Amino acid sequence: MLTVLGFTMIATFLVLIMLKKLSPIAALVLIPALFCVFVGKGAHLGDYVVDGVGKLAPTAAMLMFAIIYFGVMIDVGLFDPIVRGILRFCKADPVRVVVGTAVLAAIVSLDGDGSTTFMITVSAMYPLYKRLGMSLVVMTGVAATANGVMNTLPWGGPTARAATALKLDATDIFVPMIPALAVGLVAVFVLAYVLGRRERKRLGYLTLDEVLEPESETVLVAAGGSEAPRPGAGGGAADLPEADGFPGLDPQRATLRPRLYWFNAALTVVLLTAMIMEWLPIPVLFLLGAALALTVNFPHMPDQKARIAAHSDNVVNVAGMVFAAAVFTGVLNGTGMVKHMADWLVGAVPEGMGPHMALVTGVLSLPLTYFMSNDGFYFGVLPVLAEAGAAHGVSPVEIARASLAGQALHMSSPLVPAVYVLVGMAKVEFGDHTRFTVKWAALTSLVVLGAGILFGIV
Repeated sequence: MLTVLGFTMIATFLVLIMLKKLSPIAALVLIPALFCVFVGKGAHLGDYVVDGVGKLAPTAAMLMFAIIYFGVMIDVGLFDPIVRGILRFCKADPVRVVVGTAVLAAIVSLDGDGSTTFMITVSAMYPLYKRLGMSLVVMTGVAATANGVMNTLPWGGPTARAATALKLDATDIFVPMIPALAVGLVAVFVLAYVLGRRERKRLGYLTLDEVLEPESETVLVAAGGSEAPRPGAGGGAADLPEADGFPGLDPQRATLRPRLYWFNAALTVVLLTAMIMEWLPIPVLFLLGAALALTVNFPHMPDQKARIAAHSDNVVNVAGMVFAAAVFTGVLNGTGMVKHMADWLVGAVPEGMGPHMALVTGVLSLPLTYFMSNDGFYFGVLPVLAEAGAAHGVSPVEIARASLAGQALHMSSPLVPAVYVLVGMAKVEFGDHTRFTVKWAALTSLVVLGAGILFGIV
């Protein structure tokens, strides 16, 4: 009975959030509360929730302060020189433009927010693609895949969800996965190079000494001798993003702190190093980092409040999701549903595949995270896979690491709101983006999984 109710609860949760009948936060709270009553454990709901919230508080704190920290770093201009440098590097060579797209998307993905990554990347690169006549689906595909690999950062969402669902430390999941994720990122850069070569072959090698020249001038395309407008308009790389209307890259914005650039760069390097070296727990690191970044860059209290308010939407949504998940995972575990479902799943897995549940999880993560939200997969499916793996001696942390493999593909899922920001700003049809990107993103995900197996991480 508990097995049927458990799968029914997960299915109800998935259907309602995929059909957008309930928000993920509402579904994470209301559906398990209802099923808790169905199984006759309604009187214990409070205990399940309080216990879950206590365990998830560090994860929520980490996400909250990481979002504030990287939001402030974008506000003060930490990434602006990187954007300008990539634009100068690209010139008019399609190969450089596509590789530059991948590099820029990967770097800006450090903020953990896909929407911000896509806004900055498209704002910077769109004029080059348009004026050189390059395929815009190449831009969206490369940006989405690069962001998908980087989305596995502990503050990006999936790692935090896996840690939340399985009651693990996000550091234990993410840090050992760094080599495999690095291989995945290299695969994205190789993909960008290959696609750039394809674009160069289609367009010809474009000869251009400067990235940004007056728009009225033209440059000859070597293949066929047809003319194409020179990219850019105005006098410098910083003009492109501003002209494209995205204030986050506006070189005149009031939040810029050029005199503090090296302080902010050093602070970020120290913070990431401390995270990798595990000098302090990640929540503590980002709490200290966010407080220090706000105090130094915005010493006046009203300015600090304004910066926090500017990023409050992301903070509330992500932290709210984590605490709401306490209800879902608490009921799933407290009522015994997970154990019964895992017992059933163990029986369904062929005996020979039991010791390879991490591999099974990694392969399943591709279609499951594409056809359902991260909330659905990590809170609904992953605990069951972890329990099944535990029965065969596979540790939950291995299952959690393997579950990250599908993120490169997930970022092009129709269930990811950020992808609509990407295709909307790039003026690309979602169907065109999907047809182009899915095969490359799936290949990248398999590379990450294969590297994880090769290095003995999963």
